[in-house]
Amino acid sequence: MNGTPKAANHVPRAVWVACGAVSLGLGMIGVLLPLIPTTPFLIVAAWAFGKGSPALRRRLMDHPRVGGALRDWEAHGAIATRYKVFACISMAVVLGLGLLVKLPPSILGLQALVLVGAMLFILTRPSPGGQGE
Repeated sequence: MNGTPKAANHVPRAVWVACGAVSLGLGMIGVLLPLIPTTPFLIVAAWAFGKGSPALRRRLMDHPRVGGALRDWEAHGAIATRYKVFACISMAVVLGLGLLVKLPPSILGLQALVLVGAMLFILTRPSPGGQGE
């Protein structure tokens, strides 16, 4: 050490909890609006709560509806087949809506590129337990 104090490299708990709460809120909106992805926001919420409030993280991980998917993702990077199918269908619908509203070809091309990339990522993740579900 050269005698210079290191800058504090931590984020206050309240910021982590706020980040987790915002992510959880966006995930809940995604339950109602299929165009907004739910699971990525819940994964971020669990991560942020883990930094700011282990009790909130535990509640999310133990939740009967979303806890299993979060635990599968955390333990194995796994996504259940039914969620893969739903995600891919949702992305196809979004692309179809872009076609219906006659988005410019450059926007459609960019949208297709992003959605196909996301689909490939999702489809290449393992399923829990190496099975379909």
